[in-house]
Amino acid sequence: MSAGDKQPAVGFIGIGKMGLPMATRIATHGYPVHAFDADAAAVKAVSAVSGVQAAASLADIGRACEIVILMLPDSKVVKKVLYGEDGGLAAHLKKGAVVIDMSSSSPPATRELGPRLKQAGVDLIDAPVSGGVKRAVDGSLAIMAGGDAAVIARLMPLFLSMGKSIIETGMLGSGHAMKALNNYVSAAGLLAACEALKVGEDFGIAPDKIVAVLNASSGKNNSTENKLMQFIVSEKFNSGFTLGLMKKDINIATDLAQSLGAETLLGEVLLKSWADAERKLSGAADHTEIYRMLERDAAGKAD
Repeated sequence: MSAGDKQPAVGFIGIGKMGLPMATRIATHGYPVHAFDADAAAVKAVSAVSGVQAAASLADIGRACEIVILMLPDSKVVKKVLYGEDGGLAAHLKKGAVVIDMSSSSPPATRELGPRLKQAGVDLIDAPVSGGVKRAVDGSLAIMAGGDAAVIARLMPLFLSMGKSIIETGMLGSGHAMKALNNYVSAAGLLAACEALKVGEDFGIAPDKIVAVLNASSGKNNSTENKLMQFIVSEKFNSGFTLGLMKKDINIATDLAQSLGAETLLGEVLLKSWADAERKLSGAADHTEIYRMLERDAAGKAD
């Protein structure tokens, strides 16, 4: 799309912690944005952004927009939005429209929805993101896009309004698969980093020294660099990504492996650990609070 072309109208459904800054980024790049969320307060907040208009219904989104982004909790909600009451969003989409599912959805569910939308002349692209709220705000998200390469190429300017690294992962569903697999690795790295921090502190080593050594050595990972000092040692626990969402993504990754007959040696242990943390701390807790579970478990054994 050249600089002189009129930007297509973009529908954005799901104005949460990530959706708000993402929709804002799109609007600041000149796209007319039509926003919708079940939470009226969320819609009011995003409507304060120049270039964003509140949509009264899913039907309004479908009629007004050539591109619709879904930023929703899971595949069940995605399907409900597309094919729920009064036919859902899908019943109102124009032929030639594109739906971009940027949620953390199930890869098999995405593959089922693609052909169904295609029969109505609508393309589906799965393009989940990684990077958290901070990178959503500054537009440096990593976006993993699965689906028709020609459609993704047309969407590239839109993706670049939200992200810095746009990686085409292959066939439809591959973006959602990679998001789950990425968070599987991230969850393992965070849990290992938290355990090392706890053991090191119990031995009498200062937390900042533990983190400094990990980041100067082979144990360095995203969590040691970007989470230990910032959210755990500081006791802020406010990264913006919930424990329940992390557990959900681990579940998607292990289910995917199981469906393919692949063995994940860490899978069951990892899933149990995060499920225990969700049960003990609640799914709404920040995912970095898994460290608190280690502290509580240790305190319980000491009693």
